[in-house]
Amino acid sequence: MAKNKIWSWPIGNLGVILFGILFFQIQLYSDFIEQIYFFITGFYGWWVWLNIKDKAKNDPKDDLAITYDTNINRYRYLVAIATGTIVMGYVMSRINVWIPSIFSTPASFPYMDAFTTVMSFAATILMAYKKVESWYLWILVDIIGIWLYVSKGVVFISILYVCFLVLATKGLFNWRKLSVTSQAI
Repeated sequence: MAKNKIWSWPIGNLGVILFGILFFQIQLYSDFIEQIYFFITGFYGWWVWLNIKDKAKNDPKDDLAITYDTNINRYRYLVAIATGTIVMGYVMSRINVWIPSIFSTPASFPYMDAFTTVMSFAATILMAYKKVESWYLWILVDIIGIWLYVSKGVVFISILYVCFLVLATKGLFNWRKLSVTSQAI
């Protein structure tokens, strides 16, 4: 993604499957649900980029440019992130009571896990439409993820999130350079 390559979408779906299994095992249920979302949006993002690429072959003006989002859209997804975090955190903090046959152990860090999950939802959609702001969300998700996974004792995943943080930072700088309009954030 940092290099704006379309094959990032289907390759990412392979990792999503493996992460889903891990997150279920370590009771990060929001992260588990997030992997289902990522799997679906992985195909959606791939489809969006493929359709734009096909249109751009006929007319280069149809290529989806890397841009900054509008202030009103930024406000909308920040409100959606806050609302989604509260709702998902509440659900995940009680899911073991409501569905004990599937979620037999209480969720770990239900609100923090929900926060990173909902931010990831927003970042994925923003990325599908090539919005620079997606990288700011990914950087925050990665920073929190490093702490969260160390807390859960999955140090290897924490190290992977350090790599993700480096890639997200690189993606931010690359996409800022490639953006059509260089608005100040």
